[in-house]
Amino acid sequence: MPFSVRPFRHLPLASILGFWLMLTLLLLCSGPVYAEWVALGESDSGTTVYVDRDTTLPKGKLMKMWILYNFARVRTVAGESYFSNKVHGEYDCAQARHRTLVDMRFSSTMGFGKVVYNKSSKGKWAPVAPEGLDQILWKLACHKP
Repeated sequence: MPFSVRPFRHLPLASILGFWLMLTLLLLCSGPVYAEWVALGESDSGTTVYVDRDTTLPKGKLMKMWILYNFARVRTVAGESYFSNKVHGEYDCAQARHRTLVDMRFSSTMGFGKVVYNKSSKGKWAPVAPEGLDQILWKLACHKP
């Protein structure tokens, strides 16, 4: 059989669809990364507390971590209603104390919706109470048993 050069060869439809499917999947995979919230538990009032363990960042003996409070009922402060609250907390592992760096409130659950309150400033250090949520969050941030 002699060798011949053909001017143009049409690709089968399956090859074209496969290319577009692969391109679509690559575009979808390159989107923003969302927090992976892990539920710690629910209070008697219906508030569920979540933490994002992937945001635990060390800075010497200080650790930072994002916390999400998801409320069962709407809360209103200073005329602004919200269903969830994200807090960026800083924890001193050596001195057992904590403070808030960022406090954001959202009009919808799970940190979605309109931001109705946003405060970014280093709060005052407060001691970690021996029992309760503060101690649980401090232990998680500082990797304490």
